[in-house]
Amino acid sequence: MSKFVKNLITQELSSRLEGVEDALLVNVIGMDANSTVALRRQLREKNINLLVIKNSLARRAAEGTSLENAFVEMEGALALIWGCEDIISLAKEVVQLDKAPEFKAFAARGGVMAGEHLSAERVHEISKWPNRDEQLSILSGQICSPGAQLASQLEAPGGLLVSQLDKIADGEVGGGDE
Repeated sequence: MSKFVKNLITQELSSRLEGVEDALLVNVIGMDANSTVALRRQLREKNINLLVIKNSLARRAAEGTSLENAFVEMEGALALIWGCEDIISLAKEVVQLDKAPEFKAFAARGGVMAGEHLSAERVHEISKWPNRDEQLSILSGQICSPGAQLASQLEAPGGLLVSQLDKIADGEVGGGDE
């Protein structure tokens, strides 16, 4: 490949990866055509991009960006995957696909998160973290919990008083007839 063509491809890759800060590297070598089409369809439905590129061209395209560290110590044919709501959701999807029997050759190889290089083991670890929606759910529960507890404690004495008054009205509590 001539230097001119390499520069054109590098510029195209740079423009496609513009604004991408977190991405994962996966292995797709060994997948048959039908599995690859099914994989790409599944990823597209979840707003995830998959790009199979030559490592040397990807390194050149990622120079000076936060993706630069993704290719540290990476060898062999890899695919770059990015998108989803956040890197944690992306890691969850990648690990789920890694375990899927229909995509046997698919495997997480590493990536980059906030400029930090990730190993395959780290990707699996990150997939266990709560994603953005789960974090918001946890946070809202923590915010609402003290108020709900306070409201129940304020209502408890009033509820006890009402039940005692109901018993008196029904004649269940002795009125001194003996």
